[in-house]
Amino acid sequence: MYSIKANAKVNIYLKITGHQNGYHTLNSRFIRVENLYDTLQFVPAKCTTFTLEGFKNVEIKNNTIYKAFIALSNYSGNLELLDFFYNHKVVVDKQIPTMAGLGGGSSDAGAFLRLANEVCNLGISVDELAKIGSTIGADVPFFVYNYPSANVSGFGEIIEAYDEEALNIEFYFPKIGCDTALVYKTFKENILTSITPYKYQHWRDIKSIDIIKEVNGDARELNDLYNAALIAYPQLATKSTNGWLFSGSGSSFFKIKD
Repeated sequence: MYSIKANAKVNIYLKITGHQNGYHTLNSRFIRVENLYDTLQFVPAKCTTFTLEGFKNVEIKNNTIYKAFIALSNYSGNLELLDFFYNHKVVVDKQIPTMAGLGGGSSDAGAFLRLANEVCNLGISVDELAKIGSTIGADVPFFVYNYPSANVSGFGEIIEAYDEEALNIEFYFPKIGCDTALVYKTFKENILTSITPYKYQHWRDIKSIDIIKEVNGDARELNDLYNAALIAYPQLATKSTNGWLFSGSGSSFFKIKD
């Protein structure tokens, strides 16, 4: 049996910088969350097709792990990969909340790519693996590189490691799920024309804790998608308290402890 952690992420800040070819570009600081993760296992089993366990009410063809398997198969053309998953099933212990802005599905895909590449001896470089990941989802390359902290830009495919001390992160999960596509659509329709893309470029060179201090922990200034989420899901306005920040497209809030 083979096993790997698929860690959650938070966005210390997330600024939308534009919209091209149907997708938003961004400037963001991603932080890997050490104490919140899914666990993927490749468990010996005779399978007639790619077998995935641990998800409820998710069609396998819509699952990011299945998409990662297909993308990796198409890229590598390696029969050893196919043979391996005739003899192993993928079992996931799902702990990262869905529709929470924590990158759970993307992290699962990134972890699958890394583990499958290793155990099947595919020999694909991390850079190539990240390119494969970018065809699955915008956040997947970050999880392929698996840096503790990184500046992320472009469509999510430009990942630059950032050296800073680990942060102790605490979460608050309201009983609301935010649909990422709806939040981005709401941003495009209501906020995109008013953005100042380069105002926050200097944040790329500043430690996460100092970025938060610079704006006195203002969640709306740190994360452009928070404003869009508040329009799409007005009930979120009653869930936030001072000191809580907003990750990704939501709905999770987090704070830095200590």
